[in-house]
Amino acid sequence: MEAMNVMRVREDVRVEDDTTQTELTKIRLLRAMVEARDPSAKEEDDFTIRRFLRARDLDLEKASTMFLKYLKWRHSFVPNGSVTVSEVRNDLAQEKVFMQGHDKIGRPIAVVVGRKHFQNKDGGDEFKRFVVYVFDKICASIPPGQEKFVAIAELKGWGYSNSDVRGYLGALTVLQDYYPERLGKLIIVNAPYIFMKVWQLIYPFIDNKTKKKIVFVDKNKVKSALLEDIDESNMPEIFGGPLPLVRIQDI
Repeated sequence: MEAMNVMRVREDVRVEDDTTQTELTKIRLLRAMVEARDPSAKEEDDFTIRRFLRARDLDLEKASTMFLKYLKWRHSFVPNGSVTVSEVRNDLAQEKVFMQGHDKIGRPIAVVVGRKHFQNKDGGDEFKRFVVYVFDKICASIPPGQEKFVAIAELKGWGYSNSDVRGYLGALTVLQDYYPERLGKLIIVNAPYIFMKVWQLIYPFIDNKTKKKIVFVDKNKVKSALLEDIDESNMPEIFGGPLPLVRIQDI
């Protein structure tokens, strides 16, 4: 029951509750700008508008460009509104993404097991759909009053057979361009030396906002580091806590 306490949040959360007057004004302006270009923007709530604004430091032109790109991508890449299990069956079979628990401020926790990822033979199209499937599942689990999630990348046992630079960069692009201000923190644990070689190729493509959210944890300090953000009662079992991992498809 303790793990569920964090979910007891207000259901009547309004965007005005934690938004500055400047942001409120710019939300209205950005909405008018994007709706004039793409009427489907009317379906997006003010929280989404605000996330795109914040991702571009409240710059209306940059935010509108980013938001319109997102709408175009969403309509073309996910024309039916969501990715189905049948479209990502191979990636789901690898059982590499899980969810369990919440951090101390109510953000849901996703766990990625790096050694279980293997590059698909289709050029990466299914993996891109899988990334969208995962992000949509995670975002749907975020409780009212919270907009972000925490991810833990468990890299124990990761080797060159798991290396997929193109796939990693594709996932990064999806996160940064289409799910702005959703990642609260990425905690990378048990990263082997060979992973750091691949990380050097990926790092230049990470924007500054995202870089500030990424933390590498020494293999001897994993649980103590995680306890800084996560109560013991909400700790996933894989890291010495009481909660068994739940596959992303079972959320």
